[in-house]
Amino acid sequence: MIDYTALPRNDVLCIDMRSFYASVECVKRGFDPMTTMLAVVGDKNRSGSIILAASPTLKNKHGVKNVSRYFDLPDDPLIHVVEAKMGDYLKVSVEITKLINQFVPKEAIHQYSVDEVWVTVNGLGKIYGSSWNIAKLIKNELLETMGLTCSIGIGDNKFLAKVVMDLYAKKDGIAECRYEDVKAKLWPTPIEDIWGIGKRMMRNLNRMGIVNLGQLANYSLERLKKRFGVMGEQLYWHAWGVDLSPVIGNFEKQSQKGFGHGITLLRDYDDEEVFACMLDLAEEVCRRARTAGQAGRTIHLGIGYSQETGGGFSRSRSVDLPTNITMDIYNICIQLFQEFYDGKSKIRRVFVTLDHLYDDEETQLDLFEDRTKRKDIGYVMDAVRARYGPTALLRATSFTNSGVTLERSKKIGGHKA
Repeated sequence: MIDYTALPRNDVLCIDMRSFYASVECVKRGFDPMTTMLAVVGDKNRSGSIILAASPTLKNKHGVKNVSRYFDLPDDPLIHVVEAKMGDYLKVSVEITKLINQFVPKEAIHQYSVDEVWVTVNGLGKIYGSSWNIAKLIKNELLETMGLTCSIGIGDNKFLAKVVMDLYAKKDGIAECRYEDVKAKLWPTPIEDIWGIGKRMMRNLNRMGIVNLGQLANYSLERLKKRFGVMGEQLYWHAWGVDLSPVIGNFEKQSQKGFGHGITLLRDYDDEEVFACMLDLAEEVCRRARTAGQAGRTIHLGIGYSQETGGGFSRSRSVDLPTNITMDIYNICIQLFQEFYDGKSKIRRVFVTLDHLYDDEETQLDLFEDRTKRKDIGYVMDAVRARYGPTALLRATSFTNSGVTLERSKKIGGHKA
């Protein structure tokens, strides 16, 4: 048994915008998001494009899911199909945060994603009333001013607010779970429905005889720690509704672990074409590192083969001196590719990462190579792009059919801006 009296109690809201992309597109067109059948796809010109969002009515009537494909949509003339506009969704997300900021200070808002946010409302009872009342005020304000609906979970911490929102608020609009409610509301829940437990962890827990959250809570903590390490301990405490992560403060200040950039290609590439793609990705990784004043010693290359063959590889190599020079990273990627590529498979995914970071001022000079000049060239190219746009200065390979920079410059988060 857990002594909840010794744990901090907060008033945390987890706010999730319902079918956010689809709802924004409905509002833009003057439609009711809750009655209109609308699907948001990445690219209308590709039948295999993923459906990024479906309105609630489309989900309920035709069973369309956010992981469905464009060609899965039924032949219904009442269905509206629109392309994603990520720039619009980001703007609306910012406006939602500004609206919430009218009720609470910025330090009490923790943005989890473009359509989900935690809000700590401690000490606001004298102004707005109970946590339920605050949730209703925010929910009504979003609907009246922006035409958007949301689900809100209320809990003593972020975990409880998130989980009760996922399990109950998406049906009821607002739901609450306090420490005392964990056994009744959460323990009967299958572990695969709990936030933070993926399919792989679910299979591991199932093999241990754990199928619901109550069984996880009553499992041996020592055995969970021995099997899963720190993650096992976190799973145990979450099963009891315990989450000690901060609920207020500046959540944006996190140390940078590395810089990565990847892409799922629009078609299968052969081994000759992939080099232009790797160079574009290395250029972007180094630009981000230089912008942060960082350089790294370890370069990772990830390659995913096409669906026909499946598989791929992910390998890394370290260099003696930290670097943020594009050609340094690119040459290591070439080495890794030539060493681990199977020589025959088509390529569909490429990822380049730079980590094991150092401050750029700390990097050493090489007596046998003018590294300073090569680094300065990178910073000059960054300055030109910052002033005139990301495509103002590109390498020649970016203009070939194998380059990816030009196409990605038109997108946000991999989708059209």
